[in-house]
Amino acid sequence: MSYTITVNGASLVLDVPGDMPLLWALRDIGGLTGTKFGCGMGLCGACTVHIDGEATRACVTPVAAVVGKQVTTIEGIGSDKVGKAVQQAWLELGVPQCGYCQPGQIMSATALLRRNPKPNDRQIDEAMSGNLCRCGTYTRIRAAIKRAADTAGSPT
Repeated sequence: MSYTITVNGASLVLDVPGDMPLLWALRDIGGLTGTKFGCGMGLCGACTVHIDGEATRACVTPVAAVVGKQVTTIEGIGSDKVGKAVQQAWLELGVPQCGYCQPGQIMSATALLRRNPKPNDRQIDEAMSGNLCRCGTYTRIRAAIKRAADTAGSPT
């Protein structure tokens, strides 16, 4: 069956089964390889994208479920002030070590800051708890979220 979904503001036509995981449609058909495969069960957060602004695991989300919704991937997250601030803070603080999980981390952090522009440590830890980092960069992730919150809240 054919599905048309909106990804990063553009239409993407997919001739795939409706139960195909969004992750594979984005990567294999859409060529958007920034979204990573981690566990395949929605537990690690490497595949996190935004669906209508909500952080969502693409590995367990069927293509048919996103028709009529806005999908944003790591490739499109920097198109607004909050996403750009998160990406900049990640670079400034050298958050990535191996970098594999970082697209999902950035997606979850951006969703958090859009919901709560000034989160405290507990709120950050809670929002990021579903994103695993094998390299253990959690302290830098929290610091980058705080920096992004300060940057996104300042006039530019």
